Amino acid sequence: MAFSQGQQRGGERVEALKIAYITKKLNLTTDEAQKFWPVYNQYMADLKKTRQETRENFDELEKDEKVLAVRKKYLGDFSKALSPARANEFYKYEKEFYAFVAKELQERRQNGPRQRQNR
Repeated sequence: MAFSQGQQRGGERVEALKIAYITKKLNLTTDEAQKFWPVYNQYMADLKKTRQETRENFDELEKDEKVLAVRKKYLGDFSKALSPARANEFYKYEKEFYAFVAKELQERRQNGPRQRQNR
């Protein structure tokens, strides 16, 4: 699927919001952030690759299993940058963020874009 320039910018904007959200929720120190974000970038690259590979010719459960395998693979790496409990929190906050984005998209489709208020 080809993306228009506007869609790419939207994806970049969502990714920037996700990074800010996770940084705030995990309350990352500078040292933690320096260790965490390179692992995160590789994790996202592997997830993207896995999703592209399973886009066709895989059933839904097999896709879910492959994505879960990537998530499990990176838990150890995230646990080296953060404590194991905080590494697990990352997955929780990632899920929360995506749920928020999905809700926003659904509301925008139903109601149209929100009007910004001038303050």
